Amino acid sequence: MTILPIIPWGLLAAIGIAVIAFTVWAIVRSPQTKRRVRFTAFRGAAVVLLVLAALRPGWAGSEARTAVADLDVFFVVDTSTSMAAEDYNGTGTRLSGAANDVMAIAKELAGARFSLITFDNKATVRMPLSQDATALQTAMTTLQPQNPRYANGSSVTGAGTLLKDRLKAAREQHPGRPALVFYAGDGENTAAADPAPMPVDANTVSGGAVLGYGTGQGGRMKDPSDTAGGYLKDKNAGNSQDAVSRIDEGQLKNIAAQLHAPYVHRSGNEPTADMLAKAQPGALTPTVDDGPGRVELYWLLALAGFLLAVHEPLRHFTALREVRGQS
Repeated sequence: MTILPIIPWGLLAAIGIAVIAFTVWAIVRSPQTKRRVRFTAFRGAAVVLLVLAALRPGWAGSEARTAVADLDVFFVVDTSTSMAAEDYNGTGTRLSGAANDVMAIAKELAGARFSLITFDNKATVRMPLSQDATALQTAMTTLQPQNPRYANGSSVTGAGTLLKDRLKAAREQHPGRPALVFYAGDGENTAAADPAPMPVDANTVSGGAVLGYGTGQGGRMKDPSDTAGGYLKDKNAGNSQDAVSRIDEGQLKNIAAQLHAPYVHRSGNEPTADMLAKAQPGALTPTVDDGPGRVELYWLLALAGFLLAVHEPLRHFTALREVRGQS
């Protein structure tokens, strides 16, 4: 259990000791009826409970929610065909893993403005900056990997120019507002040319992370045109075996270095807190401080103090009625 006192704890301790001493003195200073002794003890106990409530006792265990009102968060999500590979947390698709992490980050950074950029053959702004987390969830829920019929090679840095433009526009609109970038992909570059460097000015990025999905063993991808649920075939093997996509962590780490952000591999077994802890938390300044993952107990003490003190106004009301009845 921990305490987060609203005023210095030493002052609260002094007040508590003074209240206890005064209560004992009031009881023993002169003979009193049992009823008066009980009332005096109740008053003292109520004040002590309020002093304890001011200490704000609690313990870890609740769900932490961070409200970040002055923060822009850009999600850059790979939607190329390889993101349909089924090697995330068992047999889940890589894109499903990215969707889970995007919404987990949005939940932790409630109150920020979110933007979603996706890329395969081309980059697209799926959602401009907005505080509407429901719209973000809808966009991520409906997101699908590119149909291989229309795939002609994608670059892992294909969203770089669009991200640069969006970051610049956000900075011009709100100078000084921190921006986080979370890039989610598998690093598989299928374009004919090597990926161009990310044109993003690292000074415009206050934090974030590059999130990698997939395994070295790789995963197969369902063929959306096969109604029987078959998998895409490897053209290089004469379509005699299923195609397998493998993560390229080297490419992802290069992107992370260019963005000056950490690289984090996501397999579905790590908590969101681990991911955010590496995302330069200095930029994640909460506007509401409830303590990380904290169960507050002060209200129980305050309620108990109220119940002990509620007899006072009732006693005065009864006495007033008796006086009026005698007049």
